[in-house]
Amino acid sequence: MDKVIAGRFDVVVVGGGTAGLAGALTLARARRSVLVLDAGSPRNAPAARLHGYLGHDGESPAGLLERGRAEVAGYGAQIRTGAAGTAIAADREPDGGFLIRCGDGSVARARRLLVATGLVDELPPVPGLRARWGRDVLHCPYCHGWEVRDLPLAVLAASRTGPVAVHQALLWRQWSDRVTLLAHTWRPGAPERELLAARGIAVVEGEVTGLAVDADDRLSGVVLGEGAAAAPCRALVVAPRFTARAGVLTGLGLPLTTVERDGAVLGTCVASDPQTGATALAGVWVAGNVTAPMEQLAGAAAQGARAAAALNADLVEAETRRALRAYRGDSG
Repeated sequence: MDKVIAGRFDVVVVGGGTAGLAGALTLARARRSVLVLDAGSPRNAPAARLHGYLGHDGESPAGLLERGRAEVAGYGAQIRTGAAGTAIAADREPDGGFLIRCGDGSVARARRLLVATGLVDELPPVPGLRARWGRDVLHCPYCHGWEVRDLPLAVLAASRTGPVAVHQALLWRQWSDRVTLLAHTWRPGAPERELLAARGIAVVEGEVTGLAVDADDRLSGVVLGEGAAAAPCRALVVAPRFTARAGVLTGLGLPLTTVERDGAVLGTCVASDPQTGATALAGVWVAGNVTAPMEQLAGAAAQGARAAAALNADLVEAETRRALRAYRGDSG
C-alpha cells in the first residue's frame, strides 16, 4: 500500500532547481503549504561554476541550490530528495487536485502543481562529448564565452542542426576571432559559406569521429575520419537536442510542443502562458527550462517566482469563491 505523505499541500513543486526553488520560496512566503520534490539531477551539474547570474557569478551550481533549499525550508516548506523526491506520475483527483506518486512508493496530495523539472541535453553521437560536457564541450556563450575568450574554438554542425551551427559560429565569434565551423555531416551552401567567410570563420570538411585531449586533460582538438588531419580547438560548441523532462505532465494528458529554429528541430517543451506559466491543464503551472529551453538561471528564477504568484492568485480566487458561498449559506 502506498504511504501517503501527511496532509494535503496547497502546492507541490516538482523540480528543485533554480526555477522550482524560486517558486517554492515565493509560495512559502505567501504562507502556502508547499512540498518540493527534488530528484537531484540539475541540468547544470557538470559545470564547476555558474555565470551571468547577478550576485552569484562564479558560484558553484551545487552551492546555489544548497543555499536556496535552506531559504525555502526556513519558511516552512518541506523538501524531499532522492527517490522520495522523484515524481514518477501524477493523477487527477475527483475534486480537481492531484495525487503525485514518488520513486520510493510514497504519494503526495496537492491542490495545485508547479512543475519545474527542466530538460535533458541530448548530445550528438560523437564519442567523448558527454564526458566533457560543461567543461570544454559547450553550448551557451553567455554561460561560458568569457572563460574561453580568444581561444581557438570549433562549432560542430550536423545534418539536423546545420543552420543553427552557423548561428552559433557567428555568435561565438564575439568571444574569439579564432572560430572554425566543423561541417561534420552537413554541407553548408554558398550563402552560409559567404556569411562565415565575412566574419573570418573557416569551414573544415570531414566527419568528426572523436576528441583529442592533451596530457593535462584539456581538449586540444577534434579527430576527423577518412584520414583527414585533426582540427585544433580548446573548446567545442555543440547544439544539443533539448528534451523536456515532462513525464509527469504527459501522463496527465499535456502534450509536448516541438521547438524549432531556422527550420531545425531543437527539441521539445511544455507550452505555457509566457507571463504566468499557466498550462492548458487547470491547476498546473510550469517554469524554467521545461517550458523555456533557452532560458538561463536568472530568467528561470524569475519564471518560478512569476508562476508562483499567479498560482497563489488562483488559490486566493478559489478560496474567495468558497468563502462567498459559505457567507451566502449556499451549500451547493
